[in-house]
Amino acid sequence: RAQPRRWQLTGRINLASRRFGPPADSVVARVADPELIAVIRAFEQLEAAWEAGARTIYCEFENPKRYRTAVARFRELQARDSALPAKTNSSIWVAPPRIFKPGEDWVLRQVRSCEADGYLVRNYDHLEFFAGDRKRGDFSLNVANPWTAEYFLHSCGLERVTASYDLNIGQLEALLQAAPASWFEITIHQNMPMFHMEHCIFCAFLTSGRDYRDCGRPCDTRQVALRDRVGAELPVKADAGCRNTVFNNRAQTGAEYVAHLLGLGARSFRVEFVNEPAVEVRRTLDRYDRLLRGEISGADLWRELKLINQLGVTRGQMGAPPSAPGRKA
Repeated sequence: RAQPRRWQLTGRINLASRRFGPPADSVVARVADPELIAVIRAFEQLEAAWEAGARTIYCEFENPKRYRTAVARFRELQARDSALPAKTNSSIWVAPPRIFKPGEDWVLRQVRSCEADGYLVRNYDHLEFFAGDRKRGDFSLNVANPWTAEYFLHSCGLERVTASYDLNIGQLEALLQAAPASWFEITIHQNMPMFHMEHCIFCAFLTSGRDYRDCGRPCDTRQVALRDRVGAELPVKADAGCRNTVFNNRAQTGAEYVAHLLGLGARSFRVEFVNEPAVEVRRTLDRYDRLLRGEISGADLWRELKLINQLGVTRGQMGAPPSAPGRKA
């Protein structure tokens, strides 16, 4: 068996001195004012997000067939409120399933058929399939350094990428200082996705079927949660491939860091929802919109979120101290 060629060093390269700029064709959107992006996982949350003032909405539904309905409703809302300055440049984006397997091209074709304004890219197969479409990188691309971000924007045509969920505030600050802040979206409110699995809880516990062919797709109409050893109920969401994502039951917020992130040039902030009712979607987005406009402080919003969320909130990874090399965090 032939041995591969050994790596050859071509000289000393000082990566620390590297300066990054926007791509030559500049597909990066330049947003002067802070942009609040609502990530919804239920059709009922769509109108609530629109009414709360979100001009950019990302949809991640269990059944991609519902994307057509969501896009059609969004177009109706756009036409109704077209005269409002706050609704100019509004857009709706949809997310294909996080995992792609050979033979699942039909799912991606179904996603594209909704004719959304753009698509969330979540793996390398999505980069190829949506090569000719507007696209942005989701958190699963795990962008944690400026070289990765530059590659996705320069070589793959992404407009922006989501900063990795593994970064704490110090590491996120370093990322925004090393590359143009307009490259990144930062998630400031979410129920952290804890793990993604092949096993379908909906099929296993709510039906006598074995897979999508005979389960009746209870995931389209039912909500499911897993109860852990301390009694916490962790919400579960399915996707078109019958894979499940388990979310933390407590929302984590980066509200206290928003002012600092704005000072570093960040302008695109994501607020994510799982099973929240419409009234909570409106209320949460309203509070974060006021935060971005400087009407309330991050500390005020932190305290309010602890009161209005039954389970409270956490600072999550963003507030975590850096781990020492060689030690587990």
